[in-house]
Amino acid sequence: MILTAEEINSHFNTLSNWSFENNSLVINFSGRDFIQIIGLVNQIALVSEKADHHPDLFIHDWNKLKISISTHSEGGVTQKDFDLAKKIDRLLNE
Repeated sequence: MILTAEEINSHFNTLSNWSFENNSLVINFSGRDFIQIIGLVNQIALVSEKADHHPDLFIHDWNKLKISISTHSEGGVTQKDFDLAKKIDRLLNE
């Protein structure tokens, strides 16, 4: 079930530096170097596969990663998106 704007806003206090853009949870992450970003993408892939929920990942420049999460089948943000974002957030903050 798609979350309301109020529900979405209330969940942001559990995440670091995420925003709501184009019906998705979004974060932009800058790493030390390309190798760190690729390692992070691999960690996100493992967590996402286990959750059976897959974010859009965009590597750009040489050390930047944009992550976008939504439930495409629902047409917006659901609790499942916040659950995955929390797992990814832990990886980003290690």
